[in-house]
Amino acid sequence: MGKVISGHAVSVDGYITGHAPGAGRGLGDGTMLFDWYFDGDTPSAVFDGFKLSEPSARLFDAVAGNLGAVVAGRNTYDDSDHFGGGSPHPTAPLIVLSHRPVPELSERQTLVTTGIADAIGAAREVAGDRDVGLMGGGALTSALAAGLVDEVVLHQVPILLGGGRPFFQSLPEHVRLRLVEAVPAPGVTHLRYAIER
Repeated sequence: MGKVISGHAVSVDGYITGHAPGAGRGLGDGTMLFDWYFDGDTPSAVFDGFKLSEPSARLFDAVAGNLGAVVAGRNTYDDSDHFGGGSPHPTAPLIVLSHRPVPELSERQTLVTTGIADAIGAAREVAGDRDVGLMGGGALTSALAAGLVDEVVLHQVPILLGGGRPFFQSLPEHVRLRLVEAVPAPGVTHLRYAIER
């Protein structure tokens, strides 16, 4: 069985979107969080069109290349215009976690309405021995609170956004992390943490 991993681009002050994210507005004015996807000279082996720096490509492709399914929360799904009926990953199917109806689900998308444990369970079934990725602060927070996360990867961008959607929401207790890897790269520092149990 693979791991459950969350990987997010995040500002130094902890936001994963800019101001005013939402359906039809994308991730708000925080799109500079993803400039490092395109500012390098090393094509991603996983995502067509991504040209990262060599250090970013090495870490990013290692994580993304082993994903077998992705779980995204409803806000992320809506903010990303339903991923165009696909998934945020080129080959991994999407599990959408929502407590209300979800429009425009496609054959690459599955709705789970019964909570994070069931969403991750459905994703594990699809992923087989590959990893499950988590997208969205709410999905990650719920999974952390349920003890279901193995790793958190922060792609920390050197910017202070001053507002937007915060990465982490309120947790019922502390979660201890152990730094596994730190990779400085142009425009981003990749911080890979294991969850200590």
